[in-house]
Amino acid sequence: MRLLTVFNRLFEWYGPQHWWPGDTPFEIIVGAVLTQNTAWSNVEKAIASLKQHQALDPQRIVATDAATLGLWIRSAGYFNVKAVRLHHVCRWYLAQHEDDLARMDTAALRSALLAVNGIGPETADDIVLYAYQRPVFVIDAYTRRIFSRLGHPPAADGYEALRHYFEDTLTRQMTVTVCTGQRRRPSAPRLTRLFNEYHALIVRHGKDVCKTRPRCSACCLRRDCPSQTVQ
Repeated sequence: MRLLTVFNRLFEWYGPQHWWPGDTPFEIIVGAVLTQNTAWSNVEKAIASLKQHQALDPQRIVATDAATLGLWIRSAGYFNVKAVRLHHVCRWYLAQHEDDLARMDTAALRSALLAVNGIGPETADDIVLYAYQRPVFVIDAYTRRIFSRLGHPPAADGYEALRHYFEDTLTRQMTVTVCTGQRRRPSAPRLTRLFNEYHALIVRHGKDVCKTRPRCSACCLRRDCPSQTVQ
């Protein structure tokens, strides 16, 4: 099944997901760190706690010792590790100018984030896509599980190989031939909107239906899924 067909089927089934929740790029950055290895409901509690302590601010976070910060974000799990990671990313953020980040080349922005201690490829791409509206495709455990079951590249493929596969394939499938016979690629904003919504839909489907033990009878993709267990 074509990647774009999967997206259309999921979108028709679930509708728009309005993701990623966050009022500012900085709040999205904090959320991207906190959501590592935990459910978003736990992140919401941690962000609410930071707001309660008037600490959803990079300078306040850096000025707060890791032990205290860990208590404030305890609901997000691995709170001592995440407190240190928030310190690292906030120091990086404070060393930049927001306007410069908004103008920075996508590859350069991604490389800068990956150089921050505690920021891996998935977290970096969450930030690049959702905070700075760039067309990068986020690969997570749900993506690997769902598309491996659908017969796309195996989950064992490396992160970068899978990211390029999704970005290149979707760009190609979104490219149209105009009346002059020329091929017109989708614009960066259009791809960004697609990647944004697609990732959110993948998370929704992975959480609700395509779980470790899948609920194939409730799956909108089952008739085209070679792994489905319901006849």
